[in-house]
Amino acid sequence: MALDTTEITTRRPASVPTLAGLNALEAEAVDLFVGLAQVVGLPKSIGQIYGLLYISTAALSLDDIAGRLDISKGSASQGLKFLRSTGAVRSCDDHESRCDHYEAETGLRALATGFLKEQIEPHIKSGEGRLVRLKRLAAAAPASERAHVVQRVKQLETWHSRAAGLLPLLIRFLGK
Repeated sequence: MALDTTEITTRRPASVPTLAGLNALEAEAVDLFVGLAQVVGLPKSIGQIYGLLYISTAALSLDDIAGRLDISKGSASQGLKFLRSTGAVRSCDDHESRCDHYEAETGLRALATGFLKEQIEPHIKSGEGRLVRLKRLAAAAPASERAHVVQRVKQLETWHSRAAGLLPLLIRFLGK
């Protein structure tokens, strides 16, 4: 039984154009992952690339991805670099072609672990230096504000400590 994409196409909001290189199913998957990428503060192209690779039945080359999504090769290359670094996309061998082909990692654990390690962990580490600077600045704040800002910095230190302690546990839990 063939999938009837007419209903899907007619239910798409008018504000969401279908890219010429995608069928309705692919466009819906791309739109879904664009929305998810934007929720976590990632560029639209990251969601587009992952969505296309996620729904694709075959591994795609950089040229295929750029052409089908109507994005520049530079944008596709940067997006693939990011997605590979987080473990969301892997390179696969295509013996018939010299160029690399890519496919989506679909394991939720691998995706979550990669995101935590590549996106959250660096922020937690950089937060240590920021907290030291905030503490110094709070101590030098005008007397009328000092108690308030010192208390807020202490609260940030508590949050940071909890996040720094929780992250390795989350990564370990997801890795099981």
